[in-house]
Amino acid sequence: MRVSFQDLLAAGKPIVADGGMGTMLFNAGLAAGQSPELWTVERPDVVRGIHAAYIQAGAQIILTNTFGGTRIRLGSHALEGQVARLNEAAARLARAEADAAPGPVAVGGSIGPTGVMLEPLGDLTVEDAASAFEEQARALAAGGVDVFWIETMADLEEVRAAVTGCRRASADLPVVATMTFDTKGRTMMGVTPAQALQALNELDLIALGANCGNGPAEIEAVIEAMHAASSAPILIAKSNAGMPHIQGDATVYDATPQDMAAYAQRVLERGARIVGACCGSTPDHIRAIQSVLQGAES
Repeated sequence: MRVSFQDLLAAGKPIVADGGMGTMLFNAGLAAGQSPELWTVERPDVVRGIHAAYIQAGAQIILTNTFGGTRIRLGSHALEGQVARLNEAAARLARAEADAAPGPVAVGGSIGPTGVMLEPLGDLTVEDAASAFEEQARALAAGGVDVFWIETMADLEEVRAAVTGCRRASADLPVVATMTFDTKGRTMMGVTPAQALQALNELDLIALGANCGNGPAEIEAVIEAMHAASSAPILIAKSNAGMPHIQGDATVYDATPQDMAAYAQRVLERGARIVGACCGSTPDHIRAIQSVLQGAES
């Protein structure tokens, strides 16, 4: 059932977000080095099935299969000319599953980092980054997303460029942003949770928070620090399912669904309103999170 992101928030209840897309694609046979985004058009049945599985597990927000959907990141797979095709198609797949759901489900247009450094540490200008994000965001909007979902950012300048691109693409769609704190409680660029909250709060985002990182304990600490800095923003927590370990040829994450249920309870207590998961997570983890959030409503 279609619902706007704003209406989900207005209900005032905890909201369940989905889990890892990449993890599920790898489980379905995506090979290392292949473009996850290309599966949107080559294996749409798989991508739609992943969205459906997360919805069945209780997710009220599903993210499009477009994490690496800028022309800069797609260029590493020689797909830089397919930004519009891949992003719009991904949005339409997610939109179809959300609309078919029995309950309210919003679609977030996933926008990940470009994967290259901005000036002065790298060669990418802020304007070139904003232009790439705008191109992606326009395609996501054309495909019917409800909210632009900027995620896994480490550099505040790149977040600002992404927000600029999204706002150029659509003046109507809301924007959220989450950063990843995987270096002793800071982002790779040295940003603390309090600094992130202050900077992101100035961008007039509808919600903000943290995703990915080094597992639940780190995300819990980040959410607590953000909430302590200001209780005003709506906070998002999407932790990895524990820490990764190599088993044979596979990367395995060590958090069980029960572990993620405990994490959900703790981030709720620390101020999060939107709770989901990231790398290593599956619908089983989201189902466990949903059970906690459903209990918190009563």
